[in-house]
Amino acid sequence: MRWQLLQLLLLLIQLLMLFDDTYLTIKENAEAIFTDRGSKFIAYAYAITSEADIKPLIAQLKAVHPKANHHCWAMRLSADRGVFKVNDDGEPSGTAGRPILNVLLSKNITDTLVVVVRYFGGKLLGVPGLISAYKTATEQALAAAGCIEKVITDTYVINFDYPKMNEVMKVIKDEGLQILAQTSDMQCSVKISIRKSKVNQTISRFEGINNIQVKYIFNN
Repeated sequence: MRWQLLQLLLLLIQLLMLFDDTYLTIKENAEAIFTDRGSKFIAYAYAITSEADIKPLIAQLKAVHPKANHHCWAMRLSADRGVFKVNDDGEPSGTAGRPILNVLLSKNITDTLVVVVRYFGGKLLGVPGLISAYKTATEQALAAAGCIEKVITDTYVINFDYPKMNEVMKVIKDEGLQILAQTSDMQCSVKISIRKSKVNQTISRFEGINNIQVKYIFNN
């Protein structure tokens, strides 16, 4: 009985994830400063779109803070929140990068890099003190950055003959779709953005129109 309940719970979680087409990220880049027993922790929160964004940002901070003792960071990427990395940069293992990441996880924030620059103040903070300091600095930077909800969408191109224009545009209007690009001639083309949770419903309506072509482009 208990195993069946667990299976049902896992199924419900999977269904919720399937229809979850929104995610949280930061509204803007921001920074915050936290001090503890002379050590200064300067946290920087950046909106990122790929791992390629990380190295230049860290290099920039190292140029700004060449005398800092540590440049620790954590990042989380993708709308499904499945990509993440941490770096303790010389701090005891698990005392810097992981606490930064844990804040991103607890706030369910993605597409974000947080770098915490530390200047050592002369007094050892110990493992609990370091974890608390990196966590607090990160929380303050994310609070300064603010949070925004974004919608996961799929992009499609609809190709059709001009006489089908009214039928195609009616679906676009009824479903509240965003037109990204459009060409109108005897052969017409409309590039549209469809909210993930409405894709099946919307494509089904388009496919109900004779002699049009629906082509998937990408997810964003």
